[in-house]
Amino acid sequence: MNRFRHLQTIPDGPFRFIAIDVETANKSNASICQIGLCFVNVRNQLQTFSTLVNPEGPFDPFNTQIHGITSDMVTQAPNFADAYGALYAVLEDNHLAQHSRFDERAFEAACARYEMSMVTSHWTNSVQVARKAWPEFKGAGGHGLAHLKKVLGLEFHHHDAGEDARASATVILLAEERMRAPLPHLKVERQLTFQFN
Repeated sequence: MNRFRHLQTIPDGPFRFIAIDVETANKSNASICQIGLCFVNVRNQLQTFSTLVNPEGPFDPFNTQIHGITSDMVTQAPNFADAYGALYAVLEDNHLAQHSRFDERAFEAACARYEMSMVTSHWTNSVQVARKAWPEFKGAGGHGLAHLKKVLGLEFHHHDAGEDARASATVILLAEERMRAPLPHLKVERQLTFQFN
């Protein structure tokens, strides 16, 4: 499933950061069935990658209704161990971004399930970034991707992991534009000790 013509291979860096989104097959955070990455280079150009993942478990109809991924679609896809193994080096070597902490928690759960080491990269939550850039949205639609899509005029297909990763990256770039300064920790050189509140 690559309806949106996302890359199937990792682009060349260096990157300021990589935005991540996942879709899950069922209620378990470890049931990742799609990984999307949006690579933001030093000129703030975006390249989006996505891959299906075989969660090696059941799909809940509720989840499939949200993202459209079925068990038949992932029969030839890598399991999480193989997909994550192929991505580990680039994820470990770059700042990561997500919209809420769901994606990081899903990676942690899947890593625990497959007894793999979790990346130690710094994660930026684009919800927190959006709250700083647009405090007026609190109580007026909030800072979720669906509302930000509407008020910021974002163009993406919600609940495709690649598309949502691109949206998360775009939120950060628009927030930097609104605040008239780049986030100081999102540089090519990693600074793992930074905490963004």
